[in-house]
Amino acid sequence: MAIEGLSINLATVRQQYDMRQAVEVCLKQDIVAIAPWRDQVHKIGLAEAARIVADNRLKVTGLCRGGMFPAADPEGLKAAIDDNRRAIDEAAALNADCLVLVVGGLPKGSKDIGRAREMVADGIATILPHARSAGIPLAIEPLHPMYAADRACVNTLEQALDICDLLGEGVGVAIDVYHVWWDPKLYGQIARAGANGQILAHHICDWLVPTTDLLLDRGMMGDGVIDLKRIRAAIEEAGYFGLQEVEIFSENNWWKRPGEEVLSTCVDRFRTVC
Repeated sequence: MAIEGLSINLATVRQQYDMRQAVEVCLKQDIVAIAPWRDQVHKIGLAEAARIVADNRLKVTGLCRGGMFPAADPEGLKAAIDDNRRAIDEAAALNADCLVLVVGGLPKGSKDIGRAREMVADGIATILPHARSAGIPLAIEPLHPMYAADRACVNTLEQALDICDLLGEGVGVAIDVYHVWWDPKLYGQIARAGANGQILAHHICDWLVPTTDLLLDRGMMGDGVIDLKRIRAAIEEAGYFGLQEVEIFSENNWWKRPGEEVLSTCVDRFRTVC
């Protein structure tokens, strides 16, 4: 029987499997929802990825990722916009629930984070008509402030929702616990997002103490300090009952274990601590 409420972001087993292999192992463990990354899709080809999704009746909770809008020159900005339009088309081909946006940090040589945030809003506004016509919601994922310079200058749920309110229909948020658990405004902003129907995705993992690598040492749920059940309760109270998507980058632990073990642990922890 399918495991209800659980999706696996395929980054969680990216070192063990390609997309085709990951789907096979997920299905053996009754996992019927996934979130692939674009490089995983590109490796096997979009047409083949779409066939795998359709033939196995998979739910795609999101495609990772679009974004990376800030650029140092007009050519860089155009390249980012063009790539995001391609990402929207790929998400549509996979019938994904949303395209996740990791918005980008400071352009090369810049120290103006305010301007970078303006470029993010402008970039999303530029691709939004294409996303609306394709039926693909855009999910802004605020990232922890440690990534403000290089990965995402939108760092709180409040900042992301301000952009959503500015741009309107077709833009929402992906709430990744790894990035927002620390925010003193988190629960108020979850309620705000829910009131406006702006929660598009909920990503789960855990924050380890100590964390040995700020990018590649995410914890398995239950191994760290994030109050996963409280956050989920707040998200459901806000009216979002979509799947919880496990997304773990773990260079020195989970990426080194057999994929079957990783996925079975995800299922067990989802059932017991999430």
